[in-house]
Amino acid sequence: MAKVAREMVEKAGIDVDKLLEMLVKNAAAELTTFYYYTILRANLIGLEGETVKEIAETARIEDRNHFEALVPRIYELGGKLPDDMVEFHNISACRPARLPPDPSDITAMLTVLVEAERCAVHGYTEICNYTAGKDHRTYDLALAILNEEVEHESWFSEFLGEGPSGHFLRRGETSPFVSKFMR
Repeated sequence: MAKVAREMVEKAGIDVDKLLEMLVKNAAAELTTFYYYTILRANLIGLEGETVKEIAETARIEDRNHFEALVPRIYELGGKLPDDMVEFHNISACRPARLPPDPSDITAMLTVLVEAERCAVHGYTEICNYTAGKDHRTYDLALAILNEEVEHESWFSEFLGEGPSGHFLRRGETSPFVSKFMR
């Protein structure tokens, strides 16, 4: 634990235990999303499924990266991950992104994906709002993740025809906002 870092966050008016609960629940959401997106990706087949697969894979890898970036901050602040994986899964900030009953229904698949991303956008917005001006390190991390989650939401939303496209698939690099926390 980084004692001075925690102390400074507390002195800034942050309830560190509340913040840790938010961070752990969002870390659980990231890891479970990575797991469920693995299943979704495997079922994205056929002409329609294959058109979504690359974006789903990028979102899947970036959600894993979000988990990896969150864990050090949780421990820096004196928190920890649950010892039990089932407990960790069940405290997730977002409900599981399960495979729809008909995996060949790409609209249903995209709906699962966009709902998962929207939940993440809510979670990181809450963390940003809670830490703004008080916990610069957590705020910077949550903002970086939020930027990627907003892009994920846009990708899936645009496939559902919810608006004009202003976002493009990444080429090469994943996690352009979060990668600085993973060095």
